Amino acid sequence: MSPATPPPPPSSAAAAPFPGDGPALRDRAVAAAVADGLVSAADPVAGLLDVTGIRRSAAELRAAFAEFAAPGTPVLHAFAVKAASLVPVLRLLAAEGLGCEVASPGELALARAAGVPPARTVLDSPAKTPAELREALALGIAVNADNPGELARLDGLAASAPTASPLGLRVNPQLGGGSIGAMSTATGTSKFGVALRDEGARDWVVRAFLDRPWLTRLHAHVGSQGMPLDLMAGGVRTLYELAEEINEKAGRTQVTTLDIGGGLPVNFASDETAPTYRAYARLLHAAVPGLFGGRYGLVTEFGRSLLAKHGTVLARVEYAKSAGGRRIAVTHAGAQVATRTVFAPDSWPLRVAAYDAQGRPKTGAPVAQDVAGPCCFAGDLVAVDRPLPPLEPGDHVALLDTGAYYFSTHFAYNSLLRPGVHGYAAGPDGAPRWATVRAPQRMAELVAESGGAHADALTQL
Repeated sequence: MSPATPPPPPSSAAAAPFPGDGPALRDRAVAAAVADGLVSAADPVAGLLDVTGIRRSAAELRAAFAEFAAPGTPVLHAFAVKAASLVPVLRLLAAEGLGCEVASPGELALARAAGVPPARTVLDSPAKTPAELREALALGIAVNADNPGELARLDGLAASAPTASPLGLRVNPQLGGGSIGAMSTATGTSKFGVALRDEGARDWVVRAFLDRPWLTRLHAHVGSQGMPLDLMAGGVRTLYELAEEINEKAGRTQVTTLDIGGGLPVNFASDETAPTYRAYARLLHAAVPGLFGGRYGLVTEFGRSLLAKHGTVLARVEYAKSAGGRRIAVTHAGAQVATRTVFAPDSWPLRVAAYDAQGRPKTGAPVAQDVAGPCCFAGDLVAVDRPLPPLEPGDHVALLDTGAYYFSTHFAYNSLLRPGVHGYAAGPDGAPRWATVRAPQRMAELVAESGGAHADALTQL
């Protein structure tokens, strides 16, 4: 039951400067994607990932916590796999010193395929099955139990077979929510963790630890996008104070590691990265005295903030039309890639950039227009009444800040094909170099996963 495993030395790429990334490289990447046929009439939508930007974010995260943590403090930054469930992305982040936080058997399989070792993997989920728990304990993966019932399962499993897995308990500080209810996990009635302020709950948690010497971690995550930093810091402070109470009553350092979750919000309004990891680490240093003192190992579970600013969904404009006096650009990027933006636009607005048929930034006086997707329902809009240069058939739109969730979590409405995902980095001449992250789905694959091999199954009943 060791504390968080320290990261390996970062790759040379992570330690080097990060030249040529950002908006200028994004523009070059869009033009190259069109010229190289990554986006075309045959493949009218694709995801583009700025590899240099991802490496920079990973380096900034490591540096921010290293600046405030006492020398030798074990810190594991476990990337939340749900934010980008793509094996090459997980391998890249592992090379930059990060582990993985997984919340399903599928995510664990992806992390293992990426070569992330069990000692750098954390399993969180509110609905772990006995089979999932047995697999994690056999591999030595850290497990955070979500509730008393799961802890009772761990009692039996830990007693039946020795394990090297660090084991912990997730608690809900019940501090309130942020601006997006669905992303708020520390409300009074959240489905996650042990509700710490419910009557008798805190005493139960303390006793649960005292009765289980092998229980050595505490975990809390107050929410994701839309969470104010002071509320996030309040959750970490609650976790720290609970660990102190348990250790005092145990008469020893039983809780050795605090898993403080992730959830740093992303600025979707401009190219600026705000808040930064350093700003958050500095706030934690001030708000939770002792957190970085070296007495506790630390685990983080950031996801969206590592990837969002470094991804672009690029799509062709198929038609331009008007209705009620407003222009409408009908594109191939809609709810199937921008699900949250389409169904909850006030919570998940996206910037849209306009490019011409060659992938060059579109010029011209902005005109209010809707940017529509290909899905067959009226609400499939990624932008409404947005001032953009007039879009015409054959032009392209880019949905910015979409590196997390948008093209790795496809919504299969209308049986639309999953787009390809391509990573890029500037070569010696400044031109983008490409690597395939995920090949575009083909029609035969879609038919196969939709039961094509069983076409006659129902007619034979």
